[in-house]
Amino acid sequence: MAIKDALLPEFDHEMGTTRRVLERVPEAEFAWKPHEKSFSLGQLAGHVANIPTWVEHILRNSVFDVSTIGDTRPRLPESLASILSDFDRNVKAARAGIVATGDSEMLAPWTFQNAGQVIFTMPRAATLRSFIMNHLIHHRGQLTVYLRLKNVPVPSVYGPTADEQ
Repeated sequence: MAIKDALLPEFDHEMGTTRRVLERVPEAEFAWKPHEKSFSLGQLAGHVANIPTWVEHILRNSVFDVSTIGDTRPRLPESLASILSDFDRNVKAARAGIVATGDSEMLAPWTFQNAGQVIFTMPRAATLRSFIMNHLIHHRGQLTVYLRLKNVPVPSVYGPTADEQ
């Protein structure tokens, strides 16, 4: 089995689940923050929608230095429709990149660094699981807590939620 064939079912499942969570984000609450150091609800949703764009960086490059991109804080999105549109476009492009990548490229090392200091080096396939899917799942979990704190019904993630029983 090709590596991409092992990754794609998980990718598709997690992206579908993530879209259901994003659909619940109340546009009127985009500026709300649970804590002064936290992203706002809109920033967090926008960040989640943007994470799939990193697939291209992983598949096209062998090293990424985060210091080269400047301010990494997400901006406040214009609307929920823009978040969903961005997410759908980003997921489609990310999936196409994964489909087009062979095993040798998936096993090639990829390095994440900050100002030249190596944070980690892993095979691209492991980076896709860790830096893309696990990272997205982490922030999606934060987003479900934000939704709960705003009394928004939380959709099923890995089984029924208290709102769906």
